[in-house]
Amino acid sequence: MDRLVQIAPRDMVAVALQPIKAGEPAACAAGAVTPLEDIPMGHKVALCDIRAGEQVIKYGFPIGKATRDIRRGEHVHTHNLKTGLSGALEYEYRPTHPALAPRQAATFMGYPRAVGRAGIRNELWIIPTVGCVNDNAQALARMAQKLVGGSVEGVYAFTHPYGCSQMGGDQENTRQALANLATHPNAGGVLLLGLGCENSGVGEIVARLGEHDPQRLRTLICQDVEDELEAGMALIEELAARMRKDVRRPCPASELVVGLKCGGSDGLSGITANPTIGVFSDILTSMGGSTILTEVPEMFGAETILMDRCADEALFEKTVRLINDFKGYFEAHHMPVYENPSPGNKAGGITTLEDKALGCTQKSGSGPVTGVLKYAEKLEAPGLNLLSAPGNDLVASTALALSGAQLVLFSTGRGTPFGCPVPTVKIASNTPLATKKRNWIDFDAGRLLSGMTLPQLGEELAQYVLRVAGGAQTRNEINGFHDLAIFKQGVTL
Repeated sequence: MDRLVQIAPRDMVAVALQPIKAGEPAACAAGAVTPLEDIPMGHKVALCDIRAGEQVIKYGFPIGKATRDIRRGEHVHTHNLKTGLSGALEYEYRPTHPALAPRQAATFMGYPRAVGRAGIRNELWIIPTVGCVNDNAQALARMAQKLVGGSVEGVYAFTHPYGCSQMGGDQENTRQALANLATHPNAGGVLLLGLGCENSGVGEIVARLGEHDPQRLRTLICQDVEDELEAGMALIEELAARMRKDVRRPCPASELVVGLKCGGSDGLSGITANPTIGVFSDILTSMGGSTILTEVPEMFGAETILMDRCADEALFEKTVRLINDFKGYFEAHHMPVYENPSPGNKAGGITTLEDKALGCTQKSGSGPVTGVLKYAEKLEAPGLNLLSAPGNDLVASTALALSGAQLVLFSTGRGTPFGCPVPTVKIASNTPLATKKRNWIDFDAGRLLSGMTLPQLGEELAQYVLRVAGGAQTRNEINGFHDLAIFKQGVTL
């Protein structure tokens, strides 16, 4: 097996598939190269001489500029490469008109809902409208564990510190986020728990629910009752009794919405795990299902690829606003727009934001962009959607759930244990991680480097997703990890 991979024919660097010692010849599609220094796994080696100031090409696109002359065989990383991104950009729509051949929708065993898409879980969610009642929500969740069993697949309290002391659009985002959570298809029953004096009280959330099934929702204002735990348990028992009537039934894969996210990425993420997710995205959307790509700051440097895949010019304009609005968010807080990658990314071989973005967008597959969503906006158009949310792992994964994702595919090169409100499938970019952290990782995409093909892995991932949708638990669920992180954007009073 080659020890280096040249991703695109015009690339000036190759990526080490395993650690390579200085002086050890290594082969790739471009031929053999002898590294002049040690090259860690996931890191880049120069395939040709590169002049200072010259753009360095990887994935077939520039990933930055050389800060000094680089010789063939040298390690290419932060010591001799920097980002080429700077300032605001103007964009032109150059549609590539991608199209996917339709395929017959597979089925999964889900929970049909009277309103909206099928759920892949039938859980009872306790949602505080304000952080002041977080402890009450957690106490109720502990008390309600005795009700878990059969069609009641879990009871969870999704606590957060917001719901009061917020203003304007920031407060509205919190309200809509909680409303979306309360109408999520994975929730077979919801107790909306308020305090009674907060800005974003129960009435504000209910007013934003939209079409929903009232049989699956109960509300409680703690200041209105003598014993909120007793009153809360009575409502929870009503919900659980209703949920016990729910039965898993065959549902078409067109009902699935799957979030796409990466975190703790390394130099192999854009070669193994993210392209595997991209194949899955094409498979699901060709069956009429939907995927959502987010973490907008990690699109910077690769955004034109997504823009050119927009199904029409109106979507292109929305994508331009998606990108520029997020740059404006950074600038409004006097923060550098391109302060990325993270220390862990760099240790794993990712050098610049362009390097990270070109790997990140591999998760989107090759199909057309059919929708562009604001934060806490529910998905409507089937197919590949882009969502406004930051790169933070838990905030972005939560945002995917708020827009309707019943599960999230999360690729990682370094590993992470967390879970968002929906099943969070961890996909390792390398087999050593999958082997070491079996208690975190659900799927090993590193097998692409040991004989499996990308289409094979993509099909296998699609079958795994259908099993998860049918009830198979992910590692975060087995570990009991379920968290909520709302994107706070404004001042606190």
